[in-house]
Amino acid sequence: MRNDPAARDEAVAELQEIYEKAVREVGEEEAEIFQISSMMLADDDFNAFVRNSVESENASAERAVENAAVAFSEMLNASGSDYIAGRSSDVRDVCGRVVELLSGSGRDLPSMAEPGILAADDLLPSETMRLDRSKILAIVTARGTVTSHTSILARSMNIPAVVGIGAALDDSCSGKKVLVDGFSGKVYIDPTEDVRRAAGGAAEAAVEEKADLEKLRGMENRTRGGRLVEVWANAGGLSDIESAVENDAGGIGLFRSEFLYLGTTSYPSEEELFEAYRSAAVLMRGKKVILRTLDIGADKNVGYFGLPEEENPALGHRAIRVCLARPELFRTQLRAILRASAFGNVSVMFPMIVSVTEFLRARGELERAMNELDEAGAPFNRDIETGVMIETPAAAILSDQLAREADFFSIGTNDLSQYTLAADRGNPAMQGYFDPPSEAVLRIIGMTVKNARDNGIRVGICGELGADLSLTERFLEMGVNEFSVNPNSVLPLRRAIRSSTLA
Repeated sequence: MRNDPAARDEAVAELQEIYEKAVREVGEEEAEIFQISSMMLADDDFNAFVRNSVESENASAERAVENAAVAFSEMLNASGSDYIAGRSSDVRDVCGRVVELLSGSGRDLPSMAEPGILAADDLLPSETMRLDRSKILAIVTARGTVTSHTSILARSMNIPAVVGIGAALDDSCSGKKVLVDGFSGKVYIDPTEDVRRAAGGAAEAAVEEKADLEKLRGMENRTRGGRLVEVWANAGGLSDIESAVENDAGGIGLFRSEFLYLGTTSYPSEEELFEAYRSAAVLMRGKKVILRTLDIGADKNVGYFGLPEEENPALGHRAIRVCLARPELFRTQLRAILRASAFGNVSVMFPMIVSVTEFLRARGELERAMNELDEAGAPFNRDIETGVMIETPAAAILSDQLAREADFFSIGTNDLSQYTLAADRGNPAMQGYFDPPSEAVLRIIGMTVKNARDNGIRVGICGELGADLSLTERFLEMGVNEFSVNPNSVLPLRRAIRSSTLA
């Protein structure tokens, strides 16, 4: 029998390989789940539970890890939140890998001789990522939730998936004709001719829709009234940059720097950060690249940072607060950003700002980083633009003052909605507060846009509401002149803008 630390380390290495594959195939943001899974193996509570099972209950290493998987999964399932319960499959996935390595057994992946629909009791995220996509037409599972990582990965891989259909899926379905409607989340076993005809029409419409969007490549984001609007893309890494180029984005409105920290087990060096930023700038070939400084903490915690445990981390030590508390860490990143500015059209943006003083402190660290590069003789753009990510009500209320100091605003509607409405956006029970978007949030966005325009600075939206086409006209009426969205939303948003009659 192998010892558990060695098996744990090997499981982490395997998850790293799956992470790298996921980055290539579905992008940095979706791939992050495998980094978080590996972090769980370093969790103090998890390891204490395993040790206690071995020492107090005389359990084998395999049994101890299995016990931990059951205990932690049950705890998540009992949370009352579908979102949190969806993480239980991640726990079972990573623990299963350790047990396999301890016992020397292997996990057989579902395989198909010819293309078809894969039906299973459940699929773990790592299993989903390793499927032969050429053989999988759709996925149907008895267990799981739409917020589970398996569902998220399937959508990112463009595989129709319907999960959690329960007892409707059993052995009697094997070999039958099945129709999976990924849009409505319905599964039809032995579908009638009418159902098949309707599904065929929907599929044809989807193909036509995609062809119509492709015609918009290379066209301006100009309303019928002649107003030109920027449509950029959000990115979490270089694979997202490549996707932004493929989808004809006008630039990168939000580069999430934290993914460069989530993907390692120690602090990335200045050189590593510089290479990532420089590559982003070069790939965009002179188009704007807005690099957001580190937004770590809350739901993006990293063990080696040693952040304190907090009852409400979303309101605690995160983002710019961490950076200002650790100036050397901050300036390492700022020097890398400045050096990259010599290779492209780079701007820097500070997240989670709540006061003018805080923004000036961040800009002061940027000036110190400039002085350090001057002393080293390193080239950079001294006139680099500095912006504020408006994602707290405090920043929105003070946006008239912040606009006199910053070069641009980017409104992060995800956290702005969460903090304005006092509702956790990761809690499905709170989703009614976000859909439809709250009038309170829209008004606070409108106030921010007005203050930015009154002071002559650019203002954009980089949160999820920016891709909500039902709001495009309203945002344009407010005076928003930049949108930054998921790369796949660039062309649909372009069409919405070109359909507007606003002057």
